[in-house]
Amino acid sequence: MLLRPLIDLLFPPLCHACKGTIPVTGTEETPPQPFICTDCLGKIAFLASPLCTLCGAPFATENGSDHICGTCLSHPPFHTSRSAAVLGGPLQELIHRFKYGGKTHLGEPLALLAFQRLEDFLCEAAPDCVVPVPLHRKRLRQRGYNQSQLIGEVLGKKLRVPQVVGNLRRLRWTEPQTGLDAGDRVTNVKGAFGVRDPKVLAGKRVLLVDDVFTTGSTLGACVDALREAEVARVAAVTVARGIQR
Repeated sequence: MLLRPLIDLLFPPLCHACKGTIPVTGTEETPPQPFICTDCLGKIAFLASPLCTLCGAPFATENGSDHICGTCLSHPPFHTSRSAAVLGGPLQELIHRFKYGGKTHLGEPLALLAFQRLEDFLCEAAPDCVVPVPLHRKRLRQRGYNQSQLIGEVLGKKLRVPQVVGNLRRLRWTEPQTGLDAGDRVTNVKGAFGVRDPKVLAGKRVLLVDDVFTTGSTLGACVDALREAEVARVAAVTVARGIQR
């Protein structure tokens, strides 16, 4: 069928970031694309080696292969983490519109971008299921959707594993993490998550999904709850990572 290429020729897709047109050379069978133009991709700082093999933190002043950072050597985490890119530029704007502007359609391109950059890590993690970081029901009512769940849905389809929604849950309301320092962030979310039915996740390899990694406190609190549910392993993935200066 030639319908898809014809539509793309007459109405070429627009870049989600700058709204410029993107030339399309694919066919009807071409896999879904993030549709972010070359210029905007060039303004995104994708994370690359050398990284900490556990928490995924970049070594800004080092060259060479990946290795474990000092923090993880002192306090080995139960999980591994990776982010696709640094939070900034066009990516930060896309995430802001997606998370706070009601632009739910941006969940797919952001998830596809993360999958393309982190495919090796995701396949090596070999998760049995995807678990999104949950929102408190009050914030879910305010926003109308869980951005992490929308990202997780796409990643689950790419990895061909189910997404488990509603089992990992927020036990209490927490203030927004924005503006809090690292210590206050940990205190803010400590004990804020729990697993409704541990039997569903016990013994499974879990892919924990969120939009942004800042200090890791939210992911860490989720991992604590999953560990209590006796999951086998947690690999955490976010689209972006805020680099602490």
